[in-house]
Amino acid sequence: MKIRYDQDMDALTITFKQNAPVDESDETRPGVILDYDSLGELVSIEILNASEHIADLSTVDYQRTPQRSA
Repeated sequence: MKIRYDQDMDALTITFKQNAPVDESDETRPGVILDYDSLGELVSIEILNASEHIADLSTVDYQRTPQRSA
């Protein structure tokens, strides 16, 4: 997963599948674009005018919960 904030464009992109060609894009809400590959799997999410929606774009907090045992 890759997270990129472009200050010039004020766009935040979260990419889940690197180098996957985008087959379809869907703007689910104004300024929120979901990109899908040819299998319909989510490739990336783009948030336009990100600074209007996200309070602090200077830090990222990533957490992974422990895997439950079967």
